[in-house]
Amino acid sequence: MSDGSTSSVKMRIKREIGGFTGLFGRVRHRWWFRILAVLALLSGVFVFLVWLFIARNLPSVDTLKNYEPPLPTNVRSAEGLPILSYARERRVQLSFEEYPKLLVEAYMSAEDKTFFEHHGVDFPGLVRAAFQGLVSGSTPRGTSTITQQVAKNLLVGNETSYLRKAKEGILAWRMEDVLTKQQIMELYLNSIELGRNAGGVEAASQAYFGKELDQLTLPQMAYLAILPKGPSNYDPDRHTQRALDRRNWVLGQMLENGFIDQAQHDSAVASPLGTVPRQTPKFERVGGYFTEEVRRQLIDKFGETDETGPYSVYSGGLWVRTSLDPRLQQYAQKALRDGLLRYDRGRGWSGPIGHADIGRSWLQSFLNTNIGVDYEDWRAGVLIERTGDSWQVGFDDGSTGTLPKWAATMPVRGQGGHAFDAFKPGDIVAVAPESGQWALRSIPKVSGGMVVEDPRTGRILAMQGGFDSRIQSFNRATQAQRQPGSTIKPIVYAAALEQGMTPASIVVDGPFCVWQGANLGQKCFRNFGNARGAGPKTLRWGIEQSRNLMTVQIANQTGMDHVVDLIQRIGVSRQKFPPYLSYALGAGETTVTRMVNAYSILVNHGRALNPSLIDFVQNRKGAVVWPENWRPCEGCNAPDWKGGAMPRPVTRAKQVIDALSAYQMVHIAEGVVQRGTATVLRDLGRPMMGKTGTTSGPTDVWFVGGTPQMIGGLYIGYDTPTNLGGYAQGGSIAAPIFKQFAIPAFEGMEKVPFTAPQGIRMVRIDRASGKPVTGGWPSSDPLSGIIWEAFKPETEQRRGRRDQEEQPETKAVEKKAAPKKQEGDSDFLQREGGIY
Repeated sequence: MSDGSTSSVKMRIKREIGGFTGLFGRVRHRWWFRILAVLALLSGVFVFLVWLFIARNLPSVDTLKNYEPPLPTNVRSAEGLPILSYARERRVQLSFEEYPKLLVEAYMSAEDKTFFEHHGVDFPGLVRAAFQGLVSGSTPRGTSTITQQVAKNLLVGNETSYLRKAKEGILAWRMEDVLTKQQIMELYLNSIELGRNAGGVEAASQAYFGKELDQLTLPQMAYLAILPKGPSNYDPDRHTQRALDRRNWVLGQMLENGFIDQAQHDSAVASPLGTVPRQTPKFERVGGYFTEEVRRQLIDKFGETDETGPYSVYSGGLWVRTSLDPRLQQYAQKALRDGLLRYDRGRGWSGPIGHADIGRSWLQSFLNTNIGVDYEDWRAGVLIERTGDSWQVGFDDGSTGTLPKWAATMPVRGQGGHAFDAFKPGDIVAVAPESGQWALRSIPKVSGGMVVEDPRTGRILAMQGGFDSRIQSFNRATQAQRQPGSTIKPIVYAAALEQGMTPASIVVDGPFCVWQGANLGQKCFRNFGNARGAGPKTLRWGIEQSRNLMTVQIANQTGMDHVVDLIQRIGVSRQKFPPYLSYALGAGETTVTRMVNAYSILVNHGRALNPSLIDFVQNRKGAVVWPENWRPCEGCNAPDWKGGAMPRPVTRAKQVIDALSAYQMVHIAEGVVQRGTATVLRDLGRPMMGKTGTTSGPTDVWFVGGTPQMIGGLYIGYDTPTNLGGYAQGGSIAAPIFKQFAIPAFEGMEKVPFTAPQGIRMVRIDRASGKPVTGGWPSSDPLSGIIWEAFKPETEQRRGRRDQEEQPETKAVEKKAAPKKQEGDSDFLQREGGIY
C-alpha cells in the first residue's frame, strides 16, 4: 500500500451503560421489540377508540342496584282482599332466596353453567361466536352469559350486532364489580321474558302450569329453563316434540353438571310437558264498572307507563285500597240487571251484541273482541255455521254447542221475523243452557246506572254503570248526563227551608203561569199526569206527593237564584244553572253519582262530601303515595276499650247547607217512603228517606234515598232518550229495583234513626193543616193525622190560649176529682225512649 492511499474503515467507540437504561438501549433496536411496541400502540389506540365510541356512553350499572322491574297495579276491596290487577304483562317480583335451588340450577344448565365462576364474560365463547359469524357472514348469536343477558335486557336492548356484543361484555364486566352473583341471578329471573305475556319466572310458572314456583316438579322447571332461547320456538301446543327434546337436553346437562342424579333424570325425561292450555286473562267479575272507574282515576293521577312517572298504573307496582264492598256490589249489579230485563222483557230480540270475522280461526277472532256476558248462567258465543235447523255456537274456552231453531224464535225488535232467520256467521249472541242445548237470550236495549254511598264518609260502596261492562263500556253511573226529574225537588225545598219556610208552611197546589217574554209567551206548569191542584197544602205534603205546581210556587217564592245556588253548592251541577223555574222540576242534567252524593250531604247534616272510590294508594314498598296528607290511625285497632271517651275525628268539611235545614229535608223525605211515591219501600221496616223521579216523556225514571248508613240511587232510560211508556214512573220501576238491592243489603244492619242536629225542635202537628196539636199523639200508622215535625227554634206556630175564665164551680169540682196531670211532650219522649 502506497503512502498516499486512504483507509475506508470507520471506527466508533461506544461506552457501555449499565442498568435498565442500558438494557432498554440495547433491545429497542431489535425487530421483535419494535413489533411489540407497534402492537402495544395499536392496543392502546383500540382501547381508546372502544372507550370513545362504545364504553364512554354506556349506562351506569349502578342503576341496577335499585332496579325495579315493571309490576302490575293490584286493586283491593274495602276489606283488603285482591279483586283485580291492571297489567299489560304478568309479572311477580321475588328475591333470590325465594327461587328454588333446583330451578336456578336448571337455568344455569341451559344458559350458563359456570355462572358462579366467571367474571361476567365467557371469553372463549365470544371468540368462537365471532369466528363463526365471520365464517358464515352472519351476525353473532348465543354464548351470552346470564350476566350479559341481564345487561342486554335491562341496559342495552335487543339489537343483534357486534357492537351490541361489545356493549354486553363491557357492562357485564362492570356488573360483576358492582353486584353479587345472587343479585344478578335475581335480576335475570325477575326480568326474563318467557312468552304467554309472562315477565319473570314466577309469572311464567302461573302461565304455563297454573302453579307457584315451589309447587313445580323437576321436568316443569327444566321446561321453563328452555324458554329464554325463544318461547315461540318451544310452544307446548304447536311444537310439542321440539319442546320435549330441548327440555330433555336441559335435564341431561343438569345430570352432567351434578345437579341431579340418574334416577331423577330418568324419571323427569319420561314425564310429559304437563302444561295447561293458554288462557286469556279472565274478566274480573267483581265490580267491572267500579274497577274501570278506579283505573281511569289512577291514570289521571299517575299516568299509564314509566314515561309518565314512577307510580304508573301498568308498571309502577301500586297497591290500591278501594271502598268497594263486593257483597253490596253483587246486590246492586243483580238488582239493576234484573230491573232492566223486567222492563225489556217481551220486546223481542235486540240483535247481536257484536260480530267477529271468524275466518280460519273462530276462537282467536272471538277472543279478540273481548265480549262476554256475566249474568247468571248466560254466556256469550259466536255463531260458526248453520246446519239445518240449528247453529253451531262457539265459546271462549274453545268448546262448542248447538243453538236449535226452537230456542231462537223470539221476534227481531223493530223488524219482525224470527231471530233464528236473522243470524249470520260471526254474530256474537247471548245464550243460556236449556234442555241440554243452548237457548237465545236478549241483552236489554234500555240501560241505567246505580251508585251506593256511605253518607258519613262519601265512600262509594258499589257502582253499576249498565248491564255488563264487557258489552257496554260506557259507565252511566258517572258519565251519563241525565235530567233528574223530581229527585231534584228535595234540593229545591231545602233552599226554601234555608230561606225561612217550614215543613208546615202552607202552599197552594194550584195553577201557576209565568210570562217568559215576547218570544216565548206565557208558560203554565202542570202536575204529573195533569193531576188537578189540591188547594192549600203543607210543604211536606208537596214533597211526599211530588206536586209540580207546589214546587214551582215554592221556587218562585224562594227565588230561583237561591235554588240554583244551592243546586251548585250541593254538587248536583258543576256550574250554576240559569235561574229558570223549569230547573226546579229537574230540567238540568246531572249524574247518578252526583245525585247520590247530594242526598248524602243532606243526611250528613249539610257537610260537604267528596264521593271517592279510592281510599289510598301504596307504592311497591308499602309507602302511601296518595292522598298526599294521608296519616295512619294510631290505636284504631286497639283490642279492648279502657273506658275513655271515643275518639272523634276532626271534621273539616265545608258546610254547604244549614244543618237544621238539611235535617228538616231528610225528615220530610222519610214521609215519601211512609205515605208518598216510594211506599213500596215501607215494608223494609226501618228509618228510610228518599225521593222518586220521572222525567218528561217519560224518558228516565229515578230513585235516590236510603238509610243513615247507606244512600243509593239509580236511573233507568235509553242511552238515546226515548219514551219509556206512559206507565213508567220512578215509584213503579226504579224504587222496586232499589228494594231488590236493599232487602239483602240491609240484612243484619242495625236500624238507626236519622239523628237531628242540636237546635231542632220536634213538635206534634196536624199532618193536614200543619198546626200544633195538644190533644193527641202520633201513632205507628203512616197515615196518622198527627205526626212529629222538625222545626228550627222559634219557627213553629204557637198554641193558642183559652180566653174565657173557668167558672168557680167548675174549679171546685176539679179539685174534688183530683184529675191526673196531663202528659207533656217531654214525658212522652222519656217514656218512648226518644223520637226520630
